[in-house]
Amino acid sequence: MAALLGLDLALAGLSAQGLDLPGTLADLAHKLHALCWIAAFAWAMLACGGILAQWLQHSNDLLSEDNLRARKIMTQVRMFRRVFSVIVAVVALAATLMVFDVTRNIGASVLASAGIAGAVAGLSAQKFLSTIFAGMQIAITQPIRLDDVVVVEGEWGRVEEITLTYVVVRIWDQRRLVVPVLYFLEKPIQNWTRSSAEILGSVFLSVDYRAPVAELRTELERLCHEEAGELWDGRVCGLQVTDSGPATLTLRALVSSAGSSRNWDLRCLVRERLVCYIQEKHPDILPLTRISLDKPELQDPKELEHG
Repeated sequence: MAALLGLDLALAGLSAQGLDLPGTLADLAHKLHALCWIAAFAWAMLACGGILAQWLQHSNDLLSEDNLRARKIMTQVRMFRRVFSVIVAVVALAATLMVFDVTRNIGASVLASAGIAGAVAGLSAQKFLSTIFAGMQIAITQPIRLDDVVVVEGEWGRVEEITLTYVVVRIWDQRRLVVPVLYFLEKPIQNWTRSSAEILGSVFLSVDYRAPVAELRTELERLCHEEAGELWDGRVCGLQVTDSGPATLTLRALVSSAGSSRNWDLRCLVRERLVCYIQEKHPDILPLTRISLDKPELQDPKELEHG
């Protein structure tokens, strides 16, 4: 950029000195002067957009526990920065083409004689344009945001990147799922952090009908208060009988956490501790399979002889 400004100043100096340049050189100097201004304008606009985006990024911490507002702002900032960059590039390219008469005439002739080629190009670009508008719609309506916890195609992960055409979801095992933006507008998805990061989690256990439900409920409450630590946020901790089958009861332990990652660890802790408690204190309530064998009645030997 410094070189362009230096060239522009040199051309301006030549013009100011009133040098009598040949027609071709004068025209070339005029065009170079215009190109320098176009490049400087485009660079200045992109630089201002980058500075504003960096300032907003530093003002909104995505690493905080309650980062809903930061995720809203940064999703819009990144999307609109990309749109702004595309607009600046298109305007700069158009202005550059307008500097040269030959290019301007060719462009005008192409626009005037589009015909079938224009229709084909329009049909070809229809899918692309719909994808671009879908990306802008996501930035405005925000069904998903950066760092949202989502379930897409059966995969649990966090939204790592949102572009105008695709979304990158970072799955829990560090794989990356690349999904077209149209997917999030046309198909239902699970967004666990749409309005808040707080979440409930369930742990299911199958036990025998002799299980002491009240005692297990007390043990769950002790786990949450004494062992869970920061994994449990203090809102919900309960155990209920949610189903009864021919041989077993289904117990559901419901616990709450401030975030999905903590809730996953809390559910694993509750499951492990309750299973160990049952093994140590009440091994007899583990699921049993009962088989009833009825002894057939023996017939009278006299009946067998006459039979």
